[in-house]
Amino acid sequence: MDISPQQISQGLDTIWVVLTAAMILLMEGGFALLEAGFVRQKNAVSIIMKVFVDIVFGALIFYIFGFALMYGKDASGLIGTTGFMLKGDLSHIKLSISHDTYWLFQCAFVIAVISIVSGAVAERINFRAYILYTIVMTGLLYPTSGHWIWGTGGWLNKLGMIDFAGSAAIHALGGFAALAAAIFIGPRIGKFSSSGTANIVPPSNLPLASVGAFILWFGWFGFNAGSTLSASNPAIGHIAVTTMLAASAGGMTCILFTMFRYRKADPPMVINGALAGLVGITAGCAFVTDTAAILIGAVCGLAMVFATEFLEGRQVDDPVGAFAVHGVSGSLGTLAVGLFATPALTKGTGQGYYGLFYGGGWKLLGVQALGLATVAVWGFVLTWIAFTLINRIVRVRVSRDEELVGLDVGIHGVPAYSQDHDFIDVDSLRS
Repeated sequence: MDISPQQISQGLDTIWVVLTAAMILLMEGGFALLEAGFVRQKNAVSIIMKVFVDIVFGALIFYIFGFALMYGKDASGLIGTTGFMLKGDLSHIKLSISHDTYWLFQCAFVIAVISIVSGAVAERINFRAYILYTIVMTGLLYPTSGHWIWGTGGWLNKLGMIDFAGSAAIHALGGFAALAAAIFIGPRIGKFSSSGTANIVPPSNLPLASVGAFILWFGWFGFNAGSTLSASNPAIGHIAVTTMLAASAGGMTCILFTMFRYRKADPPMVINGALAGLVGITAGCAFVTDTAAILIGAVCGLAMVFATEFLEGRQVDDPVGAFAVHGVSGSLGTLAVGLFATPALTKGTGQGYYGLFYGGGWKLLGVQALGLATVAVWGFVLTWIAFTLINRIVRVRVSRDEELVGLDVGIHGVPAYSQDHDFIDVDSLRS
């Protein structure tokens, strides 16, 4: 049987997208290890369980109706109306890959969004409340604002907003949602002294957190380069290079800055600095030069440090730095496209304009700022409303006793680490 060049191309594109989707899904392992390493031992299992909630609930909800709201046909510019359970008219999605393959890739993205929020509420959120919020985020919050930016007919898409792999659509949304959640649920017991100063809560396992960061870094190549949705796109190499450079610049900046400021390189800051660089380059990885990628990563790494200190100064407890990494860096990366997008690299977008520093004027920067502000307000306000309503159904925060003993035993009935001679009274856990 003869196989046409078109069929070969479609087959390669399908393999590429499925593999990169798997890389993005592997990032959930990175989130799990990173967050488990940053929190105390008594809450490590609760982190893993929330990641499982992200995956299993997120995938099913996005399949049933989230994908339709985000990528379905739309006459208003506000929301999709076709494609529930991948059925109905999706003819407007014109790609070389199947709709099933496209859904799989986008499903990996939606799981990443909710995982951003999980770290900000670590060690004190009720597991049942978290399940309900996951349904809201994956079924409504992310699909709606994502449609505005990426959906065919979305109003920000029509204005010409550029967000290649999601600095705004994923990271800024998740970051500002995480900020709202952290403020709503309040700080961990003992995090702040009576005078308002922040007490240090030492991470339980920094090597574990480091491995988590490396897995996230690896998966980010699928996150960014996979967004080409084509194995034959010549931009893949450039995207991978800008991704690597920005992450390296973010980590390097934090090493040098913390050595200068504290006389010692701060491991958690360095870990988050590399991640901040990755977040910052995600919007413009295909549209900026290598030099701009280094600058974006460095600025995001430095901004992450100041944002972390700013939140602690206002008694906002974010155990893993979700807002500083994703909210702040996602915002800077989104705006950076309006400054650094080059004419040569943006000519294929169909927008016809480019960054301010390359003679493109203020239009793109204005659109980027409008899109960012919209997503930030949407993520923060809707999350606050969601938690307020959820709190009427089931208490959002665990009890004081559960928090003190740890969520692993208090909520899930099992510790993360035990000795061979340890025995657990099952009846006492169930009573």
